[in-house]
Amino acid sequence: MKALLYAVLLLPVALFSQSSVEKAKALYESKKYEEAEKILKSVGEKTVDYAAARYYLGRIAFDKKEYDDASDYFEEATEADPKGADYFNWLGNTYGTIARDANMLKQGMLAPKMKKAWETAIALDPKNLDARTSLIQYYLQAPGFMGGSIDKAKEVAKQIIALNPAEGHRQLGNVYLSDKKPAEAEKEFLEAVKINPDYISLLANFYTNQKQYDKAFALFEEAIKKNPQDYTSIYQVGKTSALSGQKLDRGEECLKKYLTHTPMQNEPSHAGANMRLAQIKEKRGQKAEAKKLFETALKLDGGLKEAKEGLERVSK
Repeated sequence: MKALLYAVLLLPVALFSQSSVEKAKALYESKKYEEAEKILKSVGEKTVDYAAARYYLGRIAFDKKEYDDASDYFEEATEADPKGADYFNWLGNTYGTIARDANMLKQGMLAPKMKKAWETAIALDPKNLDARTSLIQYYLQAPGFMGGSIDKAKEVAKQIIALNPAEGHRQLGNVYLSDKKPAEAEKEFLEAVKINPDYISLLANFYTNQKQYDKAFALFEEAIKKNPQDYTSIYQVGKTSALSGQKLDRGEECLKKYLTHTPMQNEPSHAGANMRLAQIKEKRGQKAEAKKLFETALKLDGGLKEAKEGLERVSK
């Protein structure tokens, strides 16, 4: 009887904690970071949702590019819940992001930690494609003495084929591209599209990068015809036009349409769209308009190298 009463007394606390984390998650997804942080930091270490609270604090810190803080939060999340696959995946992602701009010594220290984090995420959740994809990138980018290996990257990509065939062929194609084998990459991308037509933009992007612009335009236009609200393909028509100097009217039309759209998290930014539109204006010889657009792009994202180079060209 006492045990039952004790459990009943604890129940409202657990429910409050759970509802707080869910509320904070919704605030995080709405990018209301300060409000979310206030709630998450109030979740006690002894509560059942402490690990989730530290995880979302880590996600907020990561989005704010406070990567050292993010790694601390993700480490705390994995310690509080060693079975949280997403916690380990994001811990690996954060180590990788820190390593990107670190010196060789620190990269050497972080390399085994990020690899172990992704491997742990996969062991906990074999269907975690994000962790497997990150592991592929690790094998492709790390030097041999840190465990980098094209063969290991291919092995992980083939594991993904067993879980998600279209995505697996995409990843294997990317491995072949890294290995400078575009013909083999094209075969994999074609197979991905055969399995899932939604991957048509992937194949079109490949053709753009290979400067096979006619094939790229045809595929992007096919995607838009099937879905007039496919804003990624709309943007890509503009990008391909900017890079190739072809179909400039159509490219400008698509980029202007894209700029009326609010990009989702994984879609190209307005900064990028302004930059591509500037490149089209530059190709038309309209330097004054190009200059304004390059400046707009850089105000939105000061790190755009192509925009900086373009602004320098049209300012001469």
